[in-house]
Parts: sequence; structure tokens; C-alpha cells
Amino acid sequence: MSDSPEARRFRALFISDVHLGTKGCQAELLLDFLKYNDADTVYLVGDIVDGWRLKANWYWPQKHNDVVQKLLRKGRKGARMVYLPGNHDEFLRDYYGTHFGGIEVVERAIHEAADGKRYLVIHGDIFDVVVRHARWLAFLGDWAYSAALTINTYVNKIRRRLGLTYWSLSQWAKLKVKNAVNYIGKFEEAVADEAKRSDVDGVICGHIHHAVIHEQFGVRYVNCGDWVESCTAIAEHDDGRLEIISWTRKLDKKAPAEEGEVVEGARAAA
Repeated sequence: MSDSPEARRFRALFISDVHLGTKGCQAELLLDFLKYNDADTVYLVGDIVDGWRLKANWYWPQKHNDVVQKLLRKGRKGARMVYLPGNHDEFLRDYYGTHFGGIEVVERAIHEAADGKRYLVIHGDIFDVVVRHARWLAFLGDWAYSAALTINTYVNKIRRRLGLTYWSLSQWAKLKVKNAVNYIGKFEEAVADEAKRSDVDGVICGHIHHAVIHEQFGVRYVNCGDWVESCTAIAEHDDGRLEIISWTRKLDKKAPAEEGEVVEGARAAA
């Protein structure tokens, strides 16, 4: 299934908030991740394409096209591909129940893990009060966020020249601001409540660009993170164990990671 014979195989992969079509998208790192990681099922948990930004200013370099082709290729080679649109790629919400190039487009999904646990899979923006009830505020926030990402891009160009790994200015700032931390907590609780209403064991979502696995609200809450700031994905092992994989630097072709090795940054399992 993989383009690389050295790729690791998982039961499922969950990827969200890639934001193809923006300058902040870490497409090259995602391509590297997809080269070395395969799964029977790949969930694309929303905001894969940033329709908001593309409407305002078209930006689509070859690397972004390569990501799309890589995902389509995984589907052609046997992986089940499930796309759950988010608010930034909401134009795809008109196509629930259809298939594009072997990719299923659905509003929500129930994923049953190997250990029997059932997870609600959704993007999560419907629980974001700003996005639901004041779209103009959401757009204003999006522009401010993009400005931070622009600064972040230049900071990391300097870091690469110094031989340092990727660092996220906007993620660091977000976690340092009390109101932002409070927002994350409220979002997580709201999504966890939806999992309880759906009578499942947990929820796997995206939207807030904050990868984490915990059970603080009575069910397992799993967030995929993103490919703009943290460069993370969720992987399910054959025994049902869920893991955060961080991929903040390209893997050396001559020294692929072994099973369980941390490529870079935080990695957690539950």
C-alpha cells in the first residue's frame, strides 16, 4: 500500500487541519509522514483544504497537489479513505454520502477500534460557539491567526538555516494565553458531551490544533492536532491502542524510525 517498503502499518490513521491552500501548511512534512506511515483506514478529519483562504487568495503550490495525489494513491492501493469536512472545507458538506476518487465524504463516523471501543469521529467546529453563532468573528480571528503563521514561517526559515527543528509561534502563544486555554477546555468538554450522547466510548476530532489524548470528561477525548503548527496525527495500533505521532522534521531516508520511536517532539499513547 505504501510508496516506501520501510513504512509502518497501523490499523487506522486520523489526520486533520492540514489547511492545504495556505502558506502555513507543512505539506512537505505531511508528505514525508505519509511516505513512512500506512493504515487500513485513513480518516481525514476536516480542514484538509482551506476554502476560506483560497477564496480570498489562490495559493496552491506543487507540494499541496502532491499531498492530494498521495492520499488518492493510498485509496487506490486499498486503504479505506473517509473525509469528514470541517468549517474551512465546508464546501464539501454539500456532498455527504458521495465518493471522490475512492474517498467517502461523511458528516460523522463511528470508528470501532480493535479493542472494541467505539469512537465518534467529527471535525468539531459545530461545538465552537464563535464559528456557529458569529461567523464574522471567526473570519476576523482567521486573519489574525494567519498573520501569526506568517511570522512563524519566517522564524522557522531561520531555524532551519541554524539546523534547528520546527517550532510553532502560534501554538506556543495559544497555550500561554489563559483565555485560549479556557477555550480549549470548554471545547473539549462540549465534544466529550456529544460522545456521551452518541453512546460511544470516546471522540476523535480536530479543529482547535491541539493534539491530546485524555479522559477528563468521562470519555476518551482524542484530538488529531494539525499540519500547520504541531504536525501531528493519531494512529491506532493493531491492539486498539491510540497514539499521538509528532512529525516535526523529515525522516532520514537512510535511518527510518523503528516501531515506537519518537520522530520528534511529543508522542503519547493511550
